[in-house]
Amino acid sequence: MKCPRCLHDDTRISDSRVSREGLAVRRRRTCEKCGYRFTTTEAREILDLMVVKRSGAKERYSTEKLMKGLTFALQKRPVTKEKIRDLCLRIEVDLMKKDPKELTSKKIGEVVLRHLKDFDEVAYIRFASIYRDFKTIKGFKREIDRLSQE
Repeated sequence: MKCPRCLHDDTRISDSRVSREGLAVRRRRTCEKCGYRFTTTEAREILDLMVVKRSGAKERYSTEKLMKGLTFALQKRPVTKEKIRDLCLRIEVDLMKKDPKELTSKKIGEVVLRHLKDFDEVAYIRFASIYRDFKTIKGFKREIDRLSQE
């Protein structure tokens, strides 16, 4: 791991901790050259998963795309980036349980919505408005009513 300050190749791990959910490891590192201390996070990646889009096109699964969607839905909500990362990891664990080589974007969206419903209701509505492509205020109202009944 290169030092972010001096780009030296040799860093020493001074502390490692498993994240709250056990899905990632946070490591405290020190550069052997300049002594700079920094934190890294290690997490497993979902490999070899193809996403089938609504158009039928296929593309590789991207954690970055999921993080971008979650961050957008949770914008200006009282949530830290670490909590968003943890949410992303929990969603990915659910996706891996499906164990297919391909998942539809619809299936991924449903898993995200299920997690957001418990995590933050405002973010759930924001994500649902884009995912379900609400055209009018009635779509929002139906979704809010459905959420209120559950």
